[in-house]
Amino acid sequence: MRDWLYFDTMVTPKIITFIYWILLAGAVVSGLVLMVKGFGLMRYSGFAGFGMIVAAPILAVLSALLARIYCEIMIVLFKINEALQDIRRI
Repeated sequence: MRDWLYFDTMVTPKIITFIYWILLAGAVVSGLVLMVKGFGLMRYSGFAGFGMIVAAPILAVLSALLARIYCEIMIVLFKINEALQDIRRI
């Protein structure tokens, strides 16, 4: 209990991991939604629908990569904090 009260243990890295999984699921869902919309648009305008179908997986992969990079940067900041605390204890 003392670790929680004096902020010796960080909760945020666990929250960041949870946020990463939410962002990853959002990237996959948005890619699938865009792909389905592309198939629907292909009925009316072939080229625009095809472009959306091609762009949807690329957008999903890029957004998943950006989510990973963002979360890794946040985790690195907390790892730096832990390393500095270890150095201070020496």
